[in-house]
Amino acid sequence: MKIKLTEHPDVLLIEPDVFADPRGFFMETFHAEKFAAAGLPVKFLQDNHSHSLRGVLRGLHYQLQHPQGKLVRAVNGEVLDVAVDIRTGSPRFGQWVAVPLSAENRRQLYIPPGFAHGYCTLSEEADFLYKCTDIYMPGDEYGIAWDDPELAIDWPQLQVLLSDKDRRNPRLSETARLPVYPAG
Repeated sequence: MKIKLTEHPDVLLIEPDVFADPRGFFMETFHAEKFAAAGLPVKFLQDNHSHSLRGVLRGLHYQLQHPQGKLVRAVNGEVLDVAVDIRTGSPRFGQWVAVPLSAENRRQLYIPPGFAHGYCTLSEEADFLYKCTDIYMPGDEYGIAWDDPELAIDWPQLQVLLSDKDRRNPRLSETARLPVYPAG
């Protein structure tokens, strides 16, 4: 397993060792001792599976009272995964990282608490799995506009499909309730 820094040193790219032969492949997607040695969390409280069609954009989401670190990957199809540092006081406040995750590249991304997270489906459909360090609490869910011009995230040129809730997310500069640096 290789753990690499992204453009934001708190967001980590994980490349599992893949053992392939004519029957298929095997890979470890989580190993508590290896994660702990790399400074990653080893206690996850919730697993999620999302299925999305091409152009579906989910996010940018975060929680305050139950901040979630997320270990994410695509097991079918391809997504562009985005993490935005929204921790007030962070030297990298407003900076984002975008990483393509796919069933083919088998990469995973770890997004720490205090970041807004979202992704857009690039393939005809995608299955996206994520482990969370805290539970989802509906009353504690917040969002940032995916197309906030101040963030200027380089999303793919697709006809984007959004939920009504995500369509109403405010810009980062209009958001009063944000995590505080250091978060987590």
